Amino acid sequence: MSSNSSNLAVGYAASCVAILLFGSNFIPLKKYDTGDGMFLQWVLCAAVWLVGLLVNLLLHCPKFWPFAMLGGCIWATGNIAVVPIIKTIGLGLGILIWGSFNALTGWASSRFGWFGMEAEEVSSPLLNYIRAGLAVVSAFLFLFIKSEIPSTACSADTTPLMSKPVVSQTQDPCSWVDRLPTAHRRPVGCSLAVASGILYGSTFVPVIYIKDHSRRNDSMYAGASEYDLDYVFAHVSGIFLTSTIYFLAYCAAMRNSPKLYPEAVLPGFLSGVLWAVATCCWFVANHSLSAVVSFPIITTGPGFVAAMWGVFMFKEMQGLQNHVLLGLAFCTILAGVLCTAFSKV
Repeated sequence: MSSNSSNLAVGYAASCVAILLFGSNFIPLKKYDTGDGMFLQWVLCAAVWLVGLLVNLLLHCPKFWPFAMLGGCIWATGNIAVVPIIKTIGLGLGILIWGSFNALTGWASSRFGWFGMEAEEVSSPLLNYIRAGLAVVSAFLFLFIKSEIPSTACSADTTPLMSKPVVSQTQDPCSWVDRLPTAHRRPVGCSLAVASGILYGSTFVPVIYIKDHSRRNDSMYAGASEYDLDYVFAHVSGIFLTSTIYFLAYCAAMRNSPKLYPEAVLPGFLSGVLWAVATCCWFVANHSLSAVVSFPIITTGPGFVAAMWGVFMFKEMQGLQNHVLLGLAFCTILAGVLCTAFSKV
């Protein structure tokens, strides 16, 4: 097997693992009350950092580039909205929407060389552009899918996936998200999903920028590693630092009385581990396939997995119209993924 074929095989295998884990990593949290998500964000990011530290040790501690932390800061900012998104429009639809905008942002920045990066070339530009157009179509279809979400966390199904949840009697169990009027929940959830998707799509920009400038002798990044996984620890360090700052600011805003949900700690930690492993696979896929190919595949694939969870386990999407729209969107995604794959051949 040639070196190129081997790289493609590794890249697509890593993409498949990333898709499965990204589409499932919030499942352990689905039936736990997580409030406004600020405490959960910090727990999840702590788990992400620990996995990144382990990977860094296995790689024998490659050079740490602080600029790569910026990508983690961007991701953590977008991730703040995850709990409100899931509570307002559901797990499946939320991942579908933010995945589509994630794919478009990541693809465009890599393909056209935004933010100081070098524009990436593919063997079949036309197929790559068709794939981007299909991503726009699928994102448009997702916005018309309606999800069945309880109006408040207080009335939601409380049968958890790991143990019986207990809400502290010393704090109000309902967050600002739970108090949103029914008419406002969908617009708020969709808007947050779009914003998170755009931020997620920018998370690899610093790493790609460093790699692109590592080949320039006049750059401060000259000689930097070409292997994407070498930047994972800096990336997750940015995630943990930013989430800690946000959580401390949240505690200050709450006058040192933050809403903590102890029953969400273990599920949140598990969710963070799954996400971190998926991200490591994504770094591998970026190296083997290039970001312009891996981004559209990994950002849209998890939506299919999450939607299956939403349809068959959590019953978030019901009705013939929703299922027809979902089917059309999936066909669009599949066609786009195939275009992306063949554009690299």
